[in-house]
Amino acid sequence: MASVYDKERTLYREVTQKVEAGIPDVEVLALELSGPERMTVYVDHPAGVDHALCERVTDVLRGYLDRYSLEISSPGFDRPIRKPAHFRRALGRRVQLRTESPIDGRQRFRGELVDAGERTFELRSGDDTIEIPYDAIVRGNLIDEG
Repeated sequence: MASVYDKERTLYREVTQKVEAGIPDVEVLALELSGPERMTVYVDHPAGVDHALCERVTDVLRGYLDRYSLEISSPGFDRPIRKPAHFRRALGRRVQLRTESPIDGRQRFRGELVDAGERTFELRSGDDTIEIPYDAIVRGNLIDEG
């Protein structure tokens, strides 16, 4: 049986393809399943995210409404980060994240993003720096520092 995170990754690829092909300049930042029948899709647009854009995204994803209730959301202050490009844009910022499997005995991390390579990124927490592969991430967000 596939994990929730595997299901999210599959849905993320499908949804991203549909939304980004159907609505110019929209980026799908993340997709989260918050229950077996509830999907939240985080989107961004250079002009911002408003109610009208959320309606357009819902229209593109109408085919999923027989299986999921959809929530379309702006990234907010705690912007989701999942892709290497997201991490590169966030260098020097504080992030929190969770991995599917333990890395150095932990699955939850908080710290400053100090490097973002092709396959991994580095996070500094106190005196420690840890290298984490992008494909290990199941949740990642910027920490709003007000």
